[in-house]
Amino acid sequence: MGSQKDLMKRFIGFIKKEFYHIFRDKRSLFILFGMPIAQIMLFGFAITNEINNVDISILDKSKDATTKEIINKISSSKYFSIKQNIANESEIEASFKKGKVKAVLVFEKDFSKNLIAENKATVQIITDATDPNTANTISNFVSSILQKYQQEINKDIQFAYQVVPETRMSYNQELKSVFMFVPGVMTIILMLVSAMMTSISITREKELGTMEILLVSPLKPVEVIIGKVFPYIFLSIINAIVIVLLSIFIFKMPVQGSFFLLGFESVLFIVNALSLGILISTISETQQTAMMISLMGLMLPVILLSGFIFPISSMPMALQALSNIIPAKWFIIILKGIMLKGVGITYLWKETLILIAMTVFFIALSIKKYKIRLE
Repeated sequence: MGSQKDLMKRFIGFIKKEFYHIFRDKRSLFILFGMPIAQIMLFGFAITNEINNVDISILDKSKDATTKEIINKISSSKYFSIKQNIANESEIEASFKKGKVKAVLVFEKDFSKNLIAENKATVQIITDATDPNTANTISNFVSSILQKYQQEINKDIQFAYQVVPETRMSYNQELKSVFMFVPGVMTIILMLVSAMMTSISITREKELGTMEILLVSPLKPVEVIIGKVFPYIFLSIINAIVIVLLSIFIFKMPVQGSFFLLGFESVLFIVNALSLGILISTISETQQTAMMISLMGLMLPVILLSGFIFPISSMPMALQALSNIIPAKWFIIILKGIMLKGVGITYLWKETLILIAMTVFFIALSIKKYKIRLE
């Protein structure tokens, strides 16, 4: 009996020791409690097929009491926010190219007169179909609001009035999902190959103890880092070229804009991802830690908060603000702008400057951390 009690005490003591180890290790606590909470919050708020406060423009050729009533109903719904009223059809394309609105509603001339005289009037719904899922949802929601209005006005009349929605999908008339997935997949591949592989490569040297030897060699630290990351720049550029060629020749993805600009922006994003990988390597002691940070800290935000699959405008304000520090968000906007809309640097200068600023920040922070390690 005594031996059994001793065994039980030792076993309980062993369990207590394991609990103490876990509670002392902040990383273990973060993995156990922090990651599940972060993931459920991200998935719960980011994954949605609904739309909220989507920016739209209005082209009202009639400007009568009926069109104003319909516009008020649309703007008062939680689904849409009227960004601007445009004067003519020539402004529609420019509005989409700026990337500020997702749809334009066009009310035909003499809307009220046509509704009374012909019992029918038309509202054209023109959507930015570079994101086909969102475009389809917008069209359905607008049609639903118009149908509800139609039911309201037909309550007490003998001959029913019809408000007819006509949908036009800009940049992707066939609503091909590949037009959305190619920019997103290209972004994920370049981010993971560049950032994750670089961070693991440099951390492996640190783990084996060879990084310190390299840093005290005749080569300057900057030359060592460039030497380590250069192969990944080369491999990532090849990846980008292969993805673009496959998307053009296999999936019939158009490239409406400049190939030179597409190449420049891709190299800029690759350098951005590499600098992020170097930064991860400065805060990681082991390859396992670098892998975890890269997968959890990069892959999930890229998929959920970049606008790749789920519309950012439908997320809570906190997540919308957080999405601004995700480099992938800006690169996807650039890719869609060049490949589908055919826009140039005139429209994409802001996103390009943001990527440049992020790259400089990551490099500066990495150099600072490496200097601290060397001292």
